Amino acid sequence: MRKTFVIGDIHGCHGALIKLLGQLAVDPREDCVIFLGDYIDRGPDSKAVVDEVLRLRKQLRHCITLMGNHEEMLLRFLAGHERQLFPRVGGRETLASYGVHEPYDRHALRKIPDEHCRFFEELLTCWEDDNYIYVHAGLQPGVHLSQQPREWLLWAREDYLGSDYDFGKPVVSGHTPCRQPRVEKNKLIIDTGAVYGGRLTCLVLPDREFVQVAGRDAGATFFGQQYFL
Repeated sequence: MRKTFVIGDIHGCHGALIKLLGQLAVDPREDCVIFLGDYIDRGPDSKAVVDEVLRLRKQLRHCITLMGNHEEMLLRFLAGHERQLFPRVGGRETLASYGVHEPYDRHALRKIPDEHCRFFEELLTCWEDDNYIYVHAGLQPGVHLSQQPREWLLWAREDYLGSDYDFGKPVVSGHTPCRQPRVEKNKLIIDTGAVYGGRLTCLVLPDREFVQVAGRDAGATFFGQQYFL
């Protein structure tokens, strides 16, 4: 039976990603691997994470890479916007992984490989198959998938989390860190805070099994009422 492996927010935790992939029995010809976005920021090895995802896209017949809000912030930063915000919310670590340090001028930013820039630019904002919808953050209730606002796809939180709207298929997302995967009737949230001392999670479908590995600094605690960008 063909399986789908859905991997939550990595945030530069390359070591955790390698450990997780080592525990997944993926058939490169038949199975599908879906990444929910936020490959970068806060963790120490964002460049290595992107290198690994690019390698997997070449190796696997079915590999879907979605955009997270942190990839969108990076693209805006590279376009000359949000120059103060991006470094403060984890971008400094991402840029350092490419050997880019302040001042962040055009010459320094050329160290980011063209292949990586194209990867960020070409990421999808949502995906669906016969049984599930996949998105980084969430969906706006009452709006068809084809008309979903980018703001909801990449940034949604309370209004989506508090909704029990039925989109016709369960929605799998990341973005909001939880201690454990959050499983509800119409949604599954699998960001378990790898970069904050939680775990990196993969949802295996159709079995609805979870495979997890320790993230960065597993002894740390971060979970509380505050949500993070």
